[in-house]
Amino acid sequence: MFSIETDGSVARITLANPKRRNALSLELMESLVESLHKLGERTDVAVIVIAAEGPAFSAGHDLSEMVDRDAQFYDDLFEVCTELMDAVHTVPQPVIAEVAGVATAAGCQLVAACDLAVASTESTFATPGVRIGLFCSTPMVPISRAVGRKRAMEMLLTGDPIDASTAAAWGLVNRVVPPDELRAAVDELAGRITRFSDHTIAIGKQAFYRQLDCGEPEAYDLTRQVMAANAATADAQEGIDAFLAKRSPSWSGRQGQ
Repeated sequence: MFSIETDGSVARITLANPKRRNALSLELMESLVESLHKLGERTDVAVIVIAAEGPAFSAGHDLSEMVDRDAQFYDDLFEVCTELMDAVHTVPQPVIAEVAGVATAAGCQLVAACDLAVASTESTFATPGVRIGLFCSTPMVPISRAVGRKRAMEMLLTGDPIDASTAAAWGLVNRVVPPDELRAAVDELAGRITRFSDHTIAIGKQAFYRQLDCGEPEAYDLTRQVMAANAATADAQEGIDAFLAKRSPSWSGRQGQ
């Protein structure tokens, strides 16, 4: 269903079911949740990339397993889908979506849930559930937070796809590159992140998602406490000392904190 390879401090999860357009079956999502949590525990992994084989990053849920099932199955399916998106946010490492093709419905949701996303010029994005009588309600959660209310509602109410350049302009992806430059662009972005303390990155990522759900006073109260605790860590003290001494820092990372 997918493979995991590690190149230096970057782990790459590659969805590998192109004949099914990398549909997010219940079994696949359960395995992805487990794998993400395991990668999250590894101090030798600083960045996680989610990529895919074939013309589709992911076409969303596997509709063939959603026919004539009982209510408990549907509840379990969308609960696990929610767990997958939550796992993307809760692992300490930044997660980058490498989107080479179509990302629709829950596939588009996965792109929106990732911390960063790089797409090829051939990619398209859509939430077409309304066309089959199944509104993309769970995908709307990260998508609306990425692109804003009016743009999200246009995607959700029409089901029409947007191209990669529109996705970048709307904030669904960070950048768009030619297909033959996609892997290199993702590697370059990951490399820029791995230069820094993975412990500091983990602190910042967690605080980022926590403050999003707060009002401004509460967000400042939260982040003030986070920064105060962060300032006392070994890597922050090393970074400050290195800056003042005009030398390169030597990070101890999560393992050394």
